Amino acid sequence: MTVSWEAPDGDHPARRAARASMEAAAGGRREEWLALFAPDAVVEDPVGPSMLDPEGKGHRGPDGRARFWDENIARVRKFHFQVKDSFANGPACANVVTITTTMDGGITMTIDCLTVYTVDENGLVTSFRAHWEPDRAMGTLTKA
Repeated sequence: MTVSWEAPDGDHPARRAARASMEAAAGGRREEWLALFAPDAVVEDPVGPSMLDPEGKGHRGPDGRARFWDENIARVRKFHFQVKDSFANGPACANVVTITTTMDGGITMTIDCLTVYTVDENGLVTSFRAHWEPDRAMGTLTKA
């Protein structure tokens, strides 16, 4: 359960939120992760229609984000986030990330993605968008 930050790490509200989100997910800290979001925030992970969001409309509001955690993040036994680059400006931060997940039975999957966090004036996440290709990630499935 780790976060390797190999990117620029200058202080920025959206970058702080991104780091806190990854650290909470890696640590399995559901309530901490949920508290990072503004009430009307949306999570799109991945952006567009997928097996995690068939309609591609995102996971909206507190109940939608809690369901997203319970149905997706909670199923991962171990995360490793490798942040390779980070661009923070305005209310947003875009990160180039490789996420390695380990599930029950030692099954791993690697997701190369671009994550974009947008925050409000209080530093709460209003939008989290993860751009990645599910088919590409599924092609990395391995069993230890």
